[in-house]
Amino acid sequence: MPRPSLLSSEALAAELINVPEWTHNSSSIERTIVAQSFAHATSLIVQIAFSAESLDHHPDIFLHGWNKLRITLSTHDQGGLTELDFALAKRIDAIVS
Repeated sequence: MPRPSLLSSEALAAELINVPEWTHNSSSIERTIVAQSFAHATSLIVQIAFSAESLDHHPDIFLHGWNKLRITLSTHDQGGLTELDFALAKRIDAIVS
């Protein structure tokens, strides 16, 4: 299956509106999630991992403190943001809501 191409600046702006919890950082988007506990944070990692695997798109996940996750999305082989990043961001938002 071919990988999606980089989003145009117009498409990127439109997608960012749909994921207000995410911050745009040049070639990636990032979200910090504060979980209720360490166990909940690790559970979220597993849920995010299964969702990401189903898209064959893998985020950078950083667990810090005892309950904080920083999720970074970018389509590395394209060097920036594609529709896959926003599809996964929306799935992550649904998991943590």
